[in-house]
Amino acid sequence: MAQCCPGDAPEAAPARTLPLLDRLRPGRQGLTCRYKCSDACAAPEPNTSSNTYFGDVMQTVLDRRGMLRAGAVIGLTTGAGVALAGTAGAATPASPAPSHPLGADVAATGGGDGWPKGLHYETVPTNLDDAIRVPEGYESNVVIRWGDPITPDGPEFDFENQTAAAQAQQFGYNNDFCGIVPLDGSGHRFVMFSNHEYTLEPLMFRGYDDENPTEEQIRIGIAAHGGAVIEVTRDPKTGELHHDRAGKLNRRITADSDYVVSGPAAGSDLLRTKADPTGRLVKGTVNNCAGGTTPWGTFLSGEENFNGYFAAGAVDERMKRYGIEEGPSERQWEKVDPRWDLAQEPNEANRFGYIVEIDPMDPTSKPVKHTALGRFKHEGATIQLTKDGRPVAYMGDDERFDYVYKFVSDKKMRKGSSRAAREHNATLLDSGTLYVAVFTGNSPAAEITGTGALPADGRFDGGGEWKPLASTTESFVPGMSVEEVFVFTRLAADQVGATKMDRPEDVEPNPRTGKVYIACTNNSDRGKAGSKAGADEANPRNSNQHGHVIELAETRNDPTATTFGWNILLVCGDPEDPSTYFGGFDKSQVSPITSPDNVAFDPYGNLWVSTDSTLALEINDGLYGVVLEGPQRGSTRLFASVPIGSECCGPVVTEDFVLVSVQHPGDVDDASPEAPASHWPDGGTAQPRPAVAAIRHIRDGRPAKIGT
Repeated sequence: MAQCCPGDAPEAAPARTLPLLDRLRPGRQGLTCRYKCSDACAAPEPNTSSNTYFGDVMQTVLDRRGMLRAGAVIGLTTGAGVALAGTAGAATPASPAPSHPLGADVAATGGGDGWPKGLHYETVPTNLDDAIRVPEGYESNVVIRWGDPITPDGPEFDFENQTAAAQAQQFGYNNDFCGIVPLDGSGHRFVMFSNHEYTLEPLMFRGYDDENPTEEQIRIGIAAHGGAVIEVTRDPKTGELHHDRAGKLNRRITADSDYVVSGPAAGSDLLRTKADPTGRLVKGTVNNCAGGTTPWGTFLSGEENFNGYFAAGAVDERMKRYGIEEGPSERQWEKVDPRWDLAQEPNEANRFGYIVEIDPMDPTSKPVKHTALGRFKHEGATIQLTKDGRPVAYMGDDERFDYVYKFVSDKKMRKGSSRAAREHNATLLDSGTLYVAVFTGNSPAAEITGTGALPADGRFDGGGEWKPLASTTESFVPGMSVEEVFVFTRLAADQVGATKMDRPEDVEPNPRTGKVYIACTNNSDRGKAGSKAGADEANPRNSNQHGHVIELAETRNDPTATTFGWNILLVCGDPEDPSTYFGGFDKSQVSPITSPDNVAFDPYGNLWVSTDSTLALEINDGLYGVVLEGPQRGSTRLFASVPIGSECCGPVVTEDFVLVSVQHPGDVDDASPEAPASHWPDGGTAQPRPAVAAIRHIRDGRPAKIGT
C-alpha cells in the first residue's frame, strides 16, 4: 500500500492509465516565474549571438589533428564507445567507472520480467493530487520542512509570527538540490545538504505587498535563502529518515553568510567592491539550484538566476547578457543593503553566478565560490574522476539558447580524510581548463524538420567538440583576458561558436558507464517566428515545450577528451504525441513526462529523471525511472509524483531509500495564504511548506531494497 504523506490514510494505487494529455495544466500563478527567474521566458533571450547551428546540415567534425567526415566517425550506439580523437592534455584513458557511492558494487542484472535491477516497481498513475504518490509497497515520510529548527535551540516555526532571526536557525525555503554523505559504515547515519533556491513571498506572508515589502519580510527572505547542513538518521526497523536536531554538523548558510572566492578571478578588479576591496570575500549566495556531491565528500551548489536580485540603473551589454534589467529588483533587497543596487556597487553582480562548494564536515568553514568553473546561470555541477584521479565537472547554463560546459582540473584527488588530504582536495576546482560544447548532427538539414520526426537513420545523433575557453593561466578567446573569460563566460562561449541548447539544466555522468546525460528542460521559443534559432539535430523540435534528454559518450570513455558522440535518449511529452521519442521503446508502455530538470543514477546505473513543468502537461511533477540498456532501453515510468503546484527536485537514489525535494507546493492560479491550493505536508488547513521527503520500500513489514 502507498503511504502518501504524514496524516494521510494509505490507499491502493488506482489502475494505470495513459490518456492523451493535450491540454495545458492551469499553470502556476506566475509566482515561480517572477521570483525564481524574473520572468525569463517572457523576456527576450539574453543570447543574441549568431552561432552556427551545426545540426542543420551534414557537417564535418573538427578534431585537433584535422577534419574527419562526420558520417564515418559519429554514431553513438548503446554500449559502444566513440572512435574520435583528441584529449585535453596527456591524460591516460579513464578506468572503469566506480560503483555508486551510496550502494553496493553489484551488477545491474535483470529480473525474470526483463526489467533491470533497481527498476522493479508498479508505475504510479499521473495525477493532480495534493500528496506524494508512490508505488504499491512503498511509503514516504518528511525528513525536514521549511521552518523546522536546525539545532536544539532553534525556535519552532510559526507561520503567523515569522522573524529573520528565527529563519536563520530554521530550514530555509524552496529546497532544491539534496545530497548526502554517509557518516559511518552502518547505513544509518548521514550528513545531508539542501540548498534553498528562492523565496515566494506572496505565499510566505499574509497580505504581502510586492511594491512595499516590510524590512522584516525582506530580511526573512534573505535568511530563507542559502542552504542547510543537517545530520540524518535512518531507522533500521521502519526505514524512515529523520533529521537529527542534535547533530554537531547542523548549520544554516544564508544570503548574509560569508563566502570565499577562489580560482583565477579571485582578487580581480572585476570582483572588487567598496565593502570588499580584495575581491575575495562575498557576502551571500542566492538562487542556488541543483548541485553535486564530490568524491572527496563535499557538496557543490549552483548559483542560477542571480540577475533578478539586483536593482540596476543603466545596463551595459555584459549585464544584458546575464539577464540584468534596468529598474528595482523583485524583492527590493536594495532597500536594506546597498550591495544589491548595481548603481552603488556595479561589480556586485559579478560576484554571483558561480559553483559554491560546502564542506559538511567542518561547521566553521566558509563556503567557496569557484571562479574556475565559469560564471553563468549554473544549474549545478557534477564530478567524474579521470583514471589518474583528476576531477572533471559537467555543467549546464539554464537559459534558452545557452550552453553546456565542462571543467577539467589539473590536480589529482588525494584519498582519505586526513587534514592534509582535505586541504589539498579543497583546491581541486581552483585550476584547470574550462570548455564549452559544440554539437554536430549527422543528418541532412532537410531531415531535421522541427516536428520531432526522426531522420532517415532512425535517431537524432552526431558528434561534437569541447572548445577550450581558458585555463587558469591562458585565455583561448581572442580579445578576452583570463579573468574576463571566467567572469563573463557566456560572452567567451559566444565567441567560440558554442551550440545553443534548449535550457540545459542538470548534466551528470553515469558512475557506472561514464556516459553523460543532459536534461534539456524546454524551449518554447525554438523556431519561433523572428527567432534566429530553428531546430537542429541536438535540439530537434520547434516550440520545444516538453524538453529532451541527451546521452553523450566521450572519446574512449575518457572524461578529458575534447571530442564526443551523442544521441537523444528521450524527446519528452505525451507518448501519444508523434513528436515524442523514448529511445525506440514502445510508447504505449511509458508514462507521460515533461520538462526534465534533474537527473540521478541508482547503484545499478539506471537513470532517474525529475521534472519541472511550469507550462506543460496537465499532470503533477514527479520522479521517473528510465532504462538505459537492453530491450527496455527508453522505458520511462513514473515512480513518485509530488503534490499539486510543486516541482520535484534534488533526487537521491540509493539501494535503501530515495530522497526528493518538494519545491513550492501549492503554487497554482489564485493561491494565497488566505486560500492555499495545497496543505502538504502537514494536512488539514495548514499552509504548504517546501520539504525533503524520503521514500522507502516495505516488504513483509520490513524495509526492502528500492526497485527490487
